[in-house]
Order: sequence, then C-alpha cells, then structure tokens
Amino acid sequence: MHLDEFDYELPAELIAQQPLAQRDASRLLRLDRRTGALEDRMFADLPEMLRPGDLLVANDSRVFPARLTGHLPLGGAVEALLLAQVGPGVWDALARPGRKLPVGARLAFPEGVCAEVIARGAHGERRLRFEAGNDFPADFNAWLERHGHVPLPPYIHRGMERPGDRERYQTVYARPRPDGGSAAAPTAGLHFTPEVLARLAARGVGWATVSLHVGLGTFQPVTSERIEDHPMHSEHYAISAPAAALINAARRDGRRIVAVGTTAVRVLETAGRASSETAGASGEVAAGAGESRLFLYPGSQFHMVDALLTNFHAPRTTLLMLIAAFAGLDPVRRAYQHAIAGAYRFLSYGDCMLIEDSD
Repeated sequence: MHLDEFDYELPAELIAQQPLAQRDASRLLRLDRRTGALEDRMFADLPEMLRPGDLLVANDSRVFPARLTGHLPLGGAVEALLLAQVGPGVWDALARPGRKLPVGARLAFPEGVCAEVIARGAHGERRLRFEAGNDFPADFNAWLERHGHVPLPPYIHRGMERPGDRERYQTVYARPRPDGGSAAAPTAGLHFTPEVLARLAARGVGWATVSLHVGLGTFQPVTSERIEDHPMHSEHYAISAPAAALINAARRDGRRIVAVGTTAVRVLETAGRASSETAGASGEVAAGAGESRLFLYPGSQFHMVDALLTNFHAPRTTLLMLIAAFAGLDPVRRAYQHAIAGAYRFLSYGDCMLIEDSD
C-alpha cells in the first residue's frame, strides 16, 4: 500500500491545543465495523455502550518528564527528548539541533549534570550517557522531576508545559514501573475518570491494565512510500500475571476484549502472536515482558482485540494505519470525514472513537 492512501487534510483549528475542563466531557464517534454506521455520542456514555462481561484493557504506562533543555559548552540551546533507558545513566533520545550533536558532543544540564553523545541511531536518535556526582544516576528520576518537562507533542503550539499538564497529559490509572515510562501519553486513556471507571464496574465491564512504554515506535514518522517498507522501532511492554489471567478468561468465555488505545492493541496482539508461536495456543497471552515491533496495517489480522477505543490520529502515521487495519480503510476515511465536518477535536487532547461490531 502507498503512504498517500493514509493522507487527509486536517484543519489546524481542529487540533486540540489544551484539554477540556472535564476529562469525560469529550465527544465519542461510534463506528460500527459490521455496517459502517456512524453515531455521535459522548465519552460519558461509554459504560452504557459497552456490554456486561466486556473486558477493557488499557495501557498503564506513566508519562515521565522526558523533555530536557540545556546548552552546549560553547553556547547554544539544546533540547533532548528521552525515549528509553538502555543502561545505567544511558538513554536513547531525540535531540535538536541534531547537526550540532555528533558522537562525542557534550551537553550541559541543570545542577551540573552533563551528557555525552556516545552513538547515533538509525532513525536520527542519539544515545546519551549522563554523568554527575557520585550518587548519580541513582537519583536521576528525582532530578528529572525537578528539571524535566512534560513531553507535549510538537503540534501543541504553546511552548513548554503549563500548570495542569502534568496531571492532564497522564491517565488517572497510570503507575510508575521500574522498567521505565512513556515519552508520550497513551491518549485514548486520557478521557477516563474514577467516576467512569466506577460506572463501568457497576455495569459488569471488566478492567485490566498492561504496559507499553510509548516511544519512537509509536510516533516515528512514516517516510517509506510503500508502507510495508516502514521500519518499526521497538517499544518495551509487560503483562502481569493477574492481567494475563483476566485476558485469557475473557477469551475462553467468549467475552469481548476492548482495547483502550493503539498501544494496548500492540501489547495484546504482540503477546498473542508470541503465545501462538511458542505454545501453539490461540487467543491467549502469557505473563511477561518483551519488545514489540509489531506494525499493523490493512491486511493484518487481529487475534486478540474485538473492539477499540481510540483518539483521532494524524495523517500518514502508523496509528492511522492500525485503525484502518482494524476497521477498514474506507470506513475510517468516512468516519474521519464525518468527524472533520462535525468539528470533532483531533489528536492527543482531542475526542475519541469507539470501533466495534453491532450486536
């Protein structure tokens, strides 16, 4: 398939620049995969739209303050977006201005912390080795909390974080994990509130969380004209034993698994494929951790996910390709045309879609 098949004109005024006053006040567009029918709803309607016995599976990875600003020793500002920790004090990052950051370059950050560029990646990223006093990097997370910034996407044109972003660019169920965090929010989960979660439980809808640390694999631009040639960057994921038990019980009982966001889809489908390859099982996942390089686009088969809650995604992205794989390219095009005509809010702080089959 060609990249331009996933292009569309997104009016700039529809790109949400800030969150709504209430998380669950977002609009929700329901797309019926069976009939192609569209229905305008509100996210607050979700508990009544789902079926008792459904299992929601969400990504609980916590967004960390991954954006750092510093300077070069001879002057000049530099910015680093930390993506993933690959060793003690060693991180893969996107950095700018990239032309001034060859291997060996040294960057200065607050409190006397320095970083050296020790390698360049295949996708333009830099590998940074941080260094400071004797107790560093043991206290690196605390230092990041003091000096890092919320990694808001570049299409949010209001500079660095503002009061409230640390709370709102984070799901209410996010939790820190010893194996890292996310450099971007799993945005489909931003709409949930404790009240909505309580109503889902009262409705008999189950809840499980998995983790995928959002990084370059999710937001790396697609530049290959043939999308099949796109090299998908890996992202770390984990499934706990309790979550695996809930997911597998739902599959055995014939209950729907409803993924909250594309990152949850990638965890479920990666783990489902791994289980099938190693144990010959079908429709089950094993507890554990790994790396996902799964790239889902039209023609891909889904083995674990029955319905999907997702935000509206930018043109020419792997996220839009995953949605088109799940719902069909033409129905997704019609849904996006409907959303644009109806002035839905797009991207991270925007509205959402529920893609499911009619009863």
